[in-house]
Amino acid sequence: MSDPTRHTDSYYAATAKGLTSYPQLKGDADCDVCVVGGGFSGLSSALHLAEHGYDVALLEAARVGWGASGRNGGQLGTGQRKGPDELEAIVGAEDTRRLWDMAEEAKTCVKDRIARHAIDCDLKDGHLGVAYKAGDVAEMHRYAELLATRYDYPRIRPVDRAELGDMLGSDIYHGGYLDSGAGHLHPLNYAIGLARAAVEAGARIFELSPAGRIERRATPRVTTDCGAVRARYLVLACNGYLGGLEPRIAGKIMPINNYVLATEPLGEARARELIRDDVSVSDTKFVIDYYRFSADRRLLFGGGETYRRSFPADMKSFVRKYMLRVYPQLAETRIDYAWGGTLAITMNRLPSFGCLDGTTFYAQGYSGHGVALTTLAGKLIAEAVAGSAERFDVFARIPQPSFPGGVLLRWPGLVAGMLYYSLRDKL
Repeated sequence: MSDPTRHTDSYYAATAKGLTSYPQLKGDADCDVCVVGGGFSGLSSALHLAEHGYDVALLEAARVGWGASGRNGGQLGTGQRKGPDELEAIVGAEDTRRLWDMAEEAKTCVKDRIARHAIDCDLKDGHLGVAYKAGDVAEMHRYAELLATRYDYPRIRPVDRAELGDMLGSDIYHGGYLDSGAGHLHPLNYAIGLARAAVEAGARIFELSPAGRIERRATPRVTTDCGAVRARYLVLACNGYLGGLEPRIAGKIMPINNYVLATEPLGEARARELIRDDVSVSDTKFVIDYYRFSADRRLLFGGGETYRRSFPADMKSFVRKYMLRVYPQLAETRIDYAWGGTLAITMNRLPSFGCLDGTTFYAQGYSGHGVALTTLAGKLIAEAVAGSAERFDVFARIPQPSFPGGVLLRWPGLVAGMLYYSLRDKL
């Protein structure tokens, strides 16, 4: 684990705005709701719960936004990780529609919070989904047409290879779709803004206060190195950093590592040559490439995964080879930053929500599609704690199998599967 007292050496940390230190928990505290985790899910939960009038204490093991929430690609996606047809086979037509509607609400919730709290996080509209293989184009176009017709979503349209050639400075893709309703943002600055809003609403945030143990009493009690919090309700928003804190849900997720680099500033003209419309981009590989431009015109390129605890020794070189497959013309471009982060995936790549013992709510396993859904998760958790769990339960009803072998043996099977699909990408 890297130093919990400071954010990783990333472009996001270097351009953080309003980064604030919060106190460490010392001694015992009582509250209505204890939230564990200071990423998007935990911060959104704390904010929404405080707005509902609850006394909230949030425990963060490191710094606010220290984990994946402050390190990710910053892409604000549409829908769920799976398309409507796949979802209908899993949860049925009615819940698929509910999940679609709430995913749309999730994007709106993010944009509303940014506007309401004046969060300076470089929010921009537009996402381009691109086909890595020629055979992927027809399905992507069908997906765009399905959303436009069955889901009344007019902000997506198919893009053919000829038009794509004008939109991107790369010739490796075969077509795709343009989604003007999606977007991208500076994730760490968004997290910082959510934390500020939560505190202004009355929540208490404690940093450098890792939850060591959950004691099951009449009311939950969470112990840390220097204190403890007793609460009526508990929210677990740890995602890839859950560890063994709650064994009953640990086997439903698998932590994996993903990596991002930031080039030197490329200037407006060259940035437009590479991504004409300043949208975010992601492809259809199993281990996807995803990229976009920062506000100061650096290419932020995410690519590659590892499944060990440690990160590659040379992350710049690790990610750079993926970038050069897309943009070989950047071979001489300086790489100023490269960093990694740990996220959590589920077996079916859909989020894992639930409630244990009637007092402990959790939301985890966003599988790389969490910037919007994490914000919504906090809103739904607050509703459920307040007694209206119907919308939370739509997510909780998604079947979520545990990884084969449980926590101890899930890693070898995952690695074998990931290597198989990575090989398919290469072939």
